[in-house]
Amino acid sequence: MNKKKIDWMITIVPLTLIIVLCVLFFFMPEQSNVVLSEIRFFFGDTFGVYYLVIGLGIFLLSFYIALSKYGDIVLGEKNEKPKYSFFAWGSMMFTCGLAADILFYSFSEWILYATDPHIKELGNIQEWAGVFPLFHWSFIPWSFYLVLAVAFGFMLHVRKRNRQKYSEACRPILGEHTDGFVGRVIDLLAVFALLAGTATTFSVATPLMAAIIERLFHFAVDRTTINVIILLITCAVYTYSLLHGFKGISYLANACIYMFFGLLAFVFVFGGQARYIIETGFASLGTMIQNFIGLATYTDPLRTSNFPQNWTIYYWAYWMVWCVAAPFFIGNISRGRTVRQTILGGYVFGVGSTLVSFIVLGNYSMGLQMSGAVDFISNYLASGDMYGLIVSMIETMPFSKVIMVVVLLTMIAFYATSFDSIALTASCYSYHSLKEDEQPHKAVQLMWCILLILLPIALLFADSSMSNLQSVSIVAAFPIGIVIVLISMSFLKDAEQYIKELSKK
Repeated sequence: MNKKKIDWMITIVPLTLIIVLCVLFFFMPEQSNVVLSEIRFFFGDTFGVYYLVIGLGIFLLSFYIALSKYGDIVLGEKNEKPKYSFFAWGSMMFTCGLAADILFYSFSEWILYATDPHIKELGNIQEWAGVFPLFHWSFIPWSFYLVLAVAFGFMLHVRKRNRQKYSEACRPILGEHTDGFVGRVIDLLAVFALLAGTATTFSVATPLMAAIIERLFHFAVDRTTINVIILLITCAVYTYSLLHGFKGISYLANACIYMFFGLLAFVFVFGGQARYIIETGFASLGTMIQNFIGLATYTDPLRTSNFPQNWTIYYWAYWMVWCVAAPFFIGNISRGRTVRQTILGGYVFGVGSTLVSFIVLGNYSMGLQMSGAVDFISNYLASGDMYGLIVSMIETMPFSKVIMVVVLLTMIAFYATSFDSIALTASCYSYHSLKEDEQPHKAVQLMWCILLILLPIALLFADSSMSNLQSVSIVAAFPIGIVIVLISMSFLKDAEQYIKELSKK
């Protein structure tokens, strides 16, 4: 390993911050959670419109880029063919972009909305509880990924820049400031956001895996210990696959996709709710599309329910912090595709797969609720244990023990594939520059694999609530939103220049 190529500032500062935060969360859990809540209120309540404007703006920009002259630009040489088949490309994109929390939320999110007072303001559970999961996980979130993916793909494969960092994507606008203080701040913010997204995701969904293991094996160990064991096992899996390069990641992504769609097919065919799943899913999709602009701009100015502050703003922030890693990875694997193919193909595979997950798994349990077969809402209000409730949802299915094992394995595969892309991106940040086909040293990759697991473990020991986990993302996303806009504008400027260069040849 050439130590001169290592960017020690980008490596050491986040490492120090992680250790400090871990110590604070571990030894001062209550105080840490109080401070997080106050900061989250400041950003989410005071500057909520900021997140909503960026979300809608980037979504509209994605279609402008795809359908304009920029859509014809090939991410690579002019006549280059795609490196991966559409299925392999889509599988890696989907699994790196969505970690295991998609399964947690697919099962449970409708209940979180059904118990929110905003649903009563709009109408009833049947009409609206299934709409918001589709809205919060589809077009606007994926637009963050896809706009930045083509910007990074253009930077890597067309301009062939060897600094695989957020700041480098801003060079067309920042110019020489990219190599100075401003560029360093952007890269540090990117790494902090990446670590925040990792911590939130791991901490949200890992307890579901622990609950499944508890139910399957009847362990007499507390859930926090099981969570830590799961995190360590998952870390071992994604470390192993990452050290085997893109080939290992591709195999893992394909295995994950087969298990994921196999699970959805089983629930749809054998769950006994097929008609309800289709009809409610179709109606929810129509309601979401019909009310899209209204949902995207709703701010609840009178704070009658705080719904956008609690959910929409959190989700846009959550996806923004994930934008540090996932778009780099998508841009990397999109070599040979046009900008149009990357954006529209990403919407087809990414959004399509996400919608199917929420429609099938969410409407399965909502169908049982609305028919009166099981009262999941009352059970949740009584216990407050969403993880145990999801396990009870799975237990209503035929061959429930087998399904639990499949869900567990799929979540591990989702986690592993997602964190492969994060660890790879973070490893690239540790270098001043990397050639296009050059990979970070395995020791650097290993360091980041371990580093990414520490903060989630600390948050679990701090027993952070869902609200405080959301706070981590909302705070980290605030400065990243500005950088996302800067990268988007930089891409448009650079792409315009590139088209002019081609016309002169």
